[in-house]
Amino acid sequence: MVKALFYHLTRSPAEDLVPVLLTRALSAGWRVELRALSPDLLDRLDGHLWQGDGFLPHGRAGGPHDARQPVLLTAPDQPASNAPQALMTLEGAPLDPAALVPLERCWILFDGHDPQALTTARTQWRQLSDAAMTCEYWSEESGRWERKR
Repeated sequence: MVKALFYHLTRSPAEDLVPVLLTRALSAGWRVELRALSPDLLDRLDGHLWQGDGFLPHGRAGGPHDARQPVLLTAPDQPASNAPQALMTLEGAPLDPAALVPLERCWILFDGHDPQALTTARTQWRQLSDAAMTCEYWSEESGRWERKR
């Protein structure tokens, strides 16, 4: 069953954490759907994953080779045709607890300085907890990522 990891971003932007988590996912042999609300963020992530510290193979949904992509960047209305084992959401992108059941991992990254993002993350936590999914909360409050209990 899926494990949902909530990352409360307060010190660094999502662009710093996304490659770290994706590298771990790819090392585990997982395909990933990365879902965000805004085309601007998807554009930034696309560029960052191509030109960051290390290239991470990926593609934008809607291309001719979506099914072959190890990481597929999607908007909420685009299906992930790469048969992902993991889902990463940003900007409060919607998720369906029932659709998460076959996955290995779900990462929910949210901006700790945005009250709406906090509300959305809390709602998603309740949804997933109510669906009997394992949820973990991670904070960078101390300057490094730590799991909170």
